[in-house]
Amino acid sequence: MNNDPVITPQIIAEHGINQEEYQYILDILGREPTWLELGIFSVMWSEHASYKNSVKLLKTLPKEGEAMLAKAGEENAGVVDIGDGIAVCFKIESHNHPSAVEPYHGAATGVGGILRDIFTMGARPVAALNSLRFGNAESPAVKHLISEVVSGIADYGNCFGVPTVGGEVYYEDSYEGNPLVNAMAVGLVEHGQIAKSAASGIGNLVVYVGAKTGRDGIHGATFASVDLSEDSEEKRTAVQVGDPFYEKLLLEATLEVIHAGLVVGIQDMGAAGLTCSSSEMSGKGGVGIDLDVALVPQRESGMTPYEIMLSESQERMLLIIEPHHLDEVSKIFTKWDLDACVVGKVTADGILRVRNKGEVKAEIPSEYLILGGKAPVYSRESRKPEYLIETMAFDPAGLDHPSDYSAVLKTLLSSPNIASKESIYRQYDHMVQINSHLEPGSDAALVSVKGTRKALALSTDCNGRYCYLDPYEGAKAAVAEAARNIACSGAKPLAITNCLNFGNPYKPEVYWQMSEAVRGMGDACRAFGTPVTGGNVSLYNENPQGAIYPTPVIGMLGLIPDYRKSISSSFKQAGDIILLLGDHASELGGSEYLKQIHNLIAGVPPRIDLQREKALQELMFELADKELAHSAHDCSEGGLLVTIAESCFNTQFGAKLSFELPVDKIRAYFGESAGRIVISISSDKLDTINYIAKGYNVPVQQLGLVSPEAKLIVNDDLTEETSTLQGLWSKAIKL
Repeated sequence: MNNDPVITPQIIAEHGINQEEYQYILDILGREPTWLELGIFSVMWSEHASYKNSVKLLKTLPKEGEAMLAKAGEENAGVVDIGDGIAVCFKIESHNHPSAVEPYHGAATGVGGILRDIFTMGARPVAALNSLRFGNAESPAVKHLISEVVSGIADYGNCFGVPTVGGEVYYEDSYEGNPLVNAMAVGLVEHGQIAKSAASGIGNLVVYVGAKTGRDGIHGATFASVDLSEDSEEKRTAVQVGDPFYEKLLLEATLEVIHAGLVVGIQDMGAAGLTCSSSEMSGKGGVGIDLDVALVPQRESGMTPYEIMLSESQERMLLIIEPHHLDEVSKIFTKWDLDACVVGKVTADGILRVRNKGEVKAEIPSEYLILGGKAPVYSRESRKPEYLIETMAFDPAGLDHPSDYSAVLKTLLSSPNIASKESIYRQYDHMVQINSHLEPGSDAALVSVKGTRKALALSTDCNGRYCYLDPYEGAKAAVAEAARNIACSGAKPLAITNCLNFGNPYKPEVYWQMSEAVRGMGDACRAFGTPVTGGNVSLYNENPQGAIYPTPVIGMLGLIPDYRKSISSSFKQAGDIILLLGDHASELGGSEYLKQIHNLIAGVPPRIDLQREKALQELMFELADKELAHSAHDCSEGGLLVTIAESCFNTQFGAKLSFELPVDKIRAYFGESAGRIVISISSDKLDTINYIAKGYNVPVQQLGLVSPEAKLIVNDDLTEETSTLQGLWSKAIKL
């Protein structure tokens, strides 16, 4: 007896399928879909799974590179060769909507999901990072949200046993009610042990492993593909619940079967659960998969085929194995106290076929379900937002600028976007596995590659305010700052992953923002030679007040050949000369100064000269390799004086600056022009550095000296105890 609901226009709409798409379904099947088929199309054609409104843009990004072992989208994560037969798997993904309605579990399962993407490749996770966005930092609701999100990230990562080594946190009103929680994970794998996700081998077994299936997370992918609304709180059931201890068991069992050569293909069950993993594996392999949901381990009674296929219960994987390996695979998962059940087989017909106790409930050609196949793809109407006419016309020269530079600096250091995030990252265990070299809060995180002197350099970056004011330049700036941070650690940038966080793509202004941001990202990556390895698109990030700032978060991987040559941002030695690599600031648009002092978000954000940025990165890498710099700090939010103050913090030193100002003091001290790094060097290295920098055509300007006295002295304009400044900086954010 069939108890499935009758499919009506209302039900079709509730599944996020429009009339054009429903007609396409009828054409594909040659009949009306079953209830389960409607659910499968719903989740697989959701923006979260199909990228239907963004994939055309993503195809313009550079994906080729000498070190690339897998192109973007081919596998669960990007794979980059770092020599010695070792590869790095890394990826960033969003869990924004779940974190908005259930912040603890939403953030925790975001970490769990991205970790599975890494060890599904056969790589052991060695590091996690995050990129977070919240609303007004003073709001009690936002403080609660931050506390829950950070606890979720910390608890999952700490219990799983992966160090959280870095990240970023921004506060802007546009994220009120729609926080961004982007999680990045990084793993290491030997070349010969990289696992693939495609199904192959007719007659091979489809094996379900991991936790049992429940009703949590059903339609999570669809929920992530609509705007947040006043009713979103009711969709808590679309948020998954994770268990990091179970995931740790799954990690060990999964790596054991992969490294034993027992796996033909493997895919984690993330968004859209069993539906997505089976569809993608069959579609990528050009084969069919025949499943019987009655064989799926279930933790709740009475689950329907629809619920089983669409559940997003955590800590689950789907394996393709040869039949003669079943006993060995089963023994390994039993040893780790995990389920391992045959739920289907690989077929030759290219059909995803779902049964329940033998009765067919769904039959869909898998090529119509997957990204890169025949799923719907769109180009949307694009229009430049009208607000940019006003913001771009703004000229800060007409403002009445304060002359109390000390007060301005204190205000900026107390700003939530600049102040220390120690109250957040101290909850993360960054030393588990004992591979980390630099403390959280450094320009980039450094993680050892065991058995070598190499270290991975990792950074996440994006200034959403810049992207709001100019998405093309803002995206270029995000890539450039990530690369600059990598270079400041002494490493060379290799590749990026990205997470595109935008509003509703059906709004022409939002689609224009996304198009421009992708264009900027692509131009920067081509200039720097850092291919895009993959990532994630998160759209419909809107609350009842409007869209978030366009926020294309960049996760960058770099490599330092010898970690002993790494550089931190802190001053090391009194008497060292402080140098500025690059030009003095000439821009105030989009700056923290304008926001905090004048309550303005306007102007033209920093323009990025990609060739000069590239030269600066290469110069910094050479200075590090030749051990000529004692410290290096990227000059970004807050400008030059904030950068130098931060280099004094947590040291016994101060800085005494005396330099000529080619522009007015406000812009020189607090402007955020790109392409600048502050370094400290021994005085006997000055001529050498000037000579090397000249070869890169990078300006070098002497600013002053590292002082044994813990004061920041700037020309005749400012004298402050560094302890006073650090007190403001370190206590501004409390959880």
